[in-house]
Amino acid sequence: MTTLNVIGCGRVGQTLAALLHQHGVCVVQDLYSRTPASAEQAARFVGAGHVAVSLAAMRPAELWLISVPDGQIAEVAAQLAAAQDQAMQGAVAWHNSGFLSAEVLAPLQAAGAATASVHPVLSFASPASAVAQFAGTLCGLEGQPQALAVLRPLVAAIGGQGFEIESAKKPLYHAAAVFCSNFTVVLQGVAQEAWRESGVPAELLAPLTQALLQSSVANVAKLGPAEALTGPAARGDTAVVQRQGEVVQAWHGQAGEVYQLLSDMATKLKRTGRTQG
Repeated sequence: MTTLNVIGCGRVGQTLAALLHQHGVCVVQDLYSRTPASAEQAARFVGAGHVAVSLAAMRPAELWLISVPDGQIAEVAAQLAAAQDQAMQGAVAWHNSGFLSAEVLAPLQAAGAATASVHPVLSFASPASAVAQFAGTLCGLEGQPQALAVLRPLVAAIGGQGFEIESAKKPLYHAAAVFCSNFTVVLQGVAQEAWRESGVPAELLAPLTQALLQSSVANVAKLGPAEALTGPAARGDTAVVQRQGEVVQAWHGQAGEVYQLLSDMATKLKRTGRTQG
C-alpha cells in the first residue's frame, strides 16, 4: 500500500491523514511537526503514524503531505529537499494552500518529486468535524500532471470531488472562498453585535442567525445569487438604504462603510446579475 508522510499536524493535516488511513488508501508512516506534542496528538487522532523528531529522521515515502501555514510552505519545502534529497526521486509532494500554487514546492521538484496542491473547500473547525463532513467535499487541484494523476484518485477514494484550477489564478480562486466562507462568518459577528445593541435578547441570537442563514443558503443554492437577493437595496428602496447606512455608520464606522459598499453591489447584482460593472 502507498506510504504517506505528513509534515504539519494541524487540523487539515490530521483530517486528511485520518481519512486516507480510515479508507485504507495509504499507510500513514511518519508524522512531523515543529511542536512534537502536535505530532503525538495527530498520531492518536489518526490511529496510525510514527512521530519523527526531524525532517531528516523521516523514512522515505511515496507521498509527502506538507500541511503547514502558507507562510511556512516555501521554507519547509527547501528544508525537506535538503534533508531528504535522495528520497524525493519519484515521490509525490503536495500542499493544501488555496492561495499558493505548486510552484512553491520547486525545491522538491528539483529533487525529483512531482508536485501539486489539493485544496479542500471545507471549513476545518476541528479534525473530528471535518472528517465527519468530508464526504462530497470539492477539492481544487493544480500542479504537475504526473502528481495529479496520483492524487486525483486518492481524493475520490476519501469521498472528495476533485476539480482542476489554473495555477496562475489561485489567489483569485482562494479569495472567492474567503468571501464565501470567512467573510460570511465576519458578517454574522457584525449582525449579532448589532442585534445586541438594538436590544434583541441574547437567547434569540442563535435562532435568528440560524433561520436567516439557512434560508439564504437554500435560496442561493436553488436560485443563484441575483434571484435569491432580498432587502432594501434589492428592492431599490434608496431612502431606507441611505438612512440605515447612516445609523450603522454612527454605530460602527467600518461596518457603515461595508454596509454602503455591499448595498451598492447588491443594487448592481439585482439589476445586472453581477456585482461589478
